[in-house]
Amino acid sequence: MSRPRSSAVARQRAVLGSVLAALVLGGCGAEVEPDEKASGEVTVERCGEPVPYTVPERAVAYEGGSADKLFALGLTEHVHGYVMPPANPPVSESPWASEYAKVKMLSDDLLNKEVVVEARADLVVAGWNSGFKDERGITPEILDKLGIQSFMHTESCFNYPKYPEKVTPFEALYTDLERLGRIFRVEKKAAEVTDALKKRVAAVEAETPPGDPVPVFLYDSGTDQPFTAGNQVPPNDIIGKAGGRNVFDGLDERWTQVNWESVAEAEPEVVVILDYGDLPAEKKIDFLKKSPHTRELPAVRKDNFFVLDYNEGISGPRNIDGLEKFAAYVRELAG
Repeated sequence: MSRPRSSAVARQRAVLGSVLAALVLGGCGAEVEPDEKASGEVTVERCGEPVPYTVPERAVAYEGGSADKLFALGLTEHVHGYVMPPANPPVSESPWASEYAKVKMLSDDLLNKEVVVEARADLVVAGWNSGFKDERGITPEILDKLGIQSFMHTESCFNYPKYPEKVTPFEALYTDLERLGRIFRVEKKAAEVTDALKKRVAAVEAETPPGDPVPVFLYDSGTDQPFTAGNQVPPNDIIGKAGGRNVFDGLDERWTQVNWESVAEAEPEVVVILDYGDLPAEKKIDFLKKSPHTRELPAVRKDNFFVLDYNEGISGPRNIDGLEKFAAYVRELAG
């Protein structure tokens, strides 16, 4: 039976296991020639809203998923910088670490209008509520008025006001790559990257263990009430395509709060720990082993814990790395 891995070991394996994938996806970060003369405007969906875009030259990415998508498409020269809040793992652990090193780190705080304006950004890539947020005064509508283009992760469009869009999380990833490819006029590269990801997913699905899917609970955080994944975020697809079943896949939500009673009733056989921030995965596991709410769960009694890196759990190319590793874990459990 597999023992829980330390965060450091898990991340080292994530980097090593992703090197080849990064070479395939990003061509070592090599710049990609546009498919056509990059002038004028092209209309692309921003969630459900048709928006005209010119080719950005000073893009700002919020969090690893946004930057990874741009780097995977060979767009480093179009990226001015990134904003990376402290909860994120270090960019040095990314398969695209060399590309991060070529652009500026603009802030280690949450996304805000001031840092974007100061950077003279001509495109901001982020998610709704995770990056763009009314309460922080930075939304696509606000940036439109400032003449700054914006792009939102399709996965986060589920509850975007006025222009919602709902697709499965992996389809959202493919959609983002295709749309960014159109915005930057690198459609051929976007198709190549997307096809490579789809082939890796198909290879995993071809090896799914027979029998009923193993019930899986994703633990993000929380002691009084757990924070977990509904069916609108990447871990739901990671779990499902690997041969598991997210015990909260019936919740039409993204990241959401539930109660410990519903976790106990679900009797998960595996707990996926989302690893990020100042609370290491080992401490989360220790809490679950000691809490009266969870210590008798089948997964906890059997020590069936899997550590999922933060950037494998949010929308980005590293979702597929997380899928491959979790699928290998599920196959090992199945014998």
